Amino acid sequence: MAKFSKSRNDLFTKFIDYRTACNLWNTGYEMNLIYFDRFCSEHFPSENGITQGMIDGWCVQRDTESKSSLIGRTLSARKLVEYLNERGLTDLKIPELPPLPPRNHIPHSFTKEEIKNFFEECDARILSAKNTAKKFRALEIAVMFRLLYSTGMRTTEARLLRVIDVDLPHAVINIRKSKNSIEHYVALHPSMAALL
Repeated sequence: MAKFSKSRNDLFTKFIDYRTACNLWNTGYEMNLIYFDRFCSEHFPSENGITQGMIDGWCVQRDTESKSSLIGRTLSARKLVEYLNERGLTDLKIPELPPLPPRNHIPHSFTKEEIKNFFEECDARILSAKNTAKKFRALEIAVMFRLLYSTGMRTTEARLLRVIDVDLPHAVINIRKSKNSIEHYVALHPSMAALL
């Protein structure tokens, strides 16, 4: 069974191929695009391609979803319309999303003492681990926190690192998986390179 309906399969497949080639695609986007296609087939069974009514209907906030969920659910369909418009394949208006509520989270600025205590606790976890496997896990976590602190890397960037991305002799990390898929390099402090 095909993932998409016949009338939209070609448009969706080209869009996915384009976004995949740009390293801007993931399975979450694909699932939401499949749901969008099902919505179109169910509510507009006699219409081919993508119409304004389809995109407008899909981008309505549901009673059970937050504004953030609405944005996540509709992102792939909105990007699809953007892609089609840029290529002259459609002339659809992308519905405006409601603004996100203002964030009231105030980040905590750690003092030098708090940072010192944090890393001392990380090290204490290594020493207090009950077996070798737990010691290695505690060591890995302690090093990871130091890497994040010393480089400013995002947690996802550090989590997705591969051995080939880390050039210890030159003290450089190649960040392949980043926000907005912007590949870049991070220089390591000599002490961090030695620790790694």
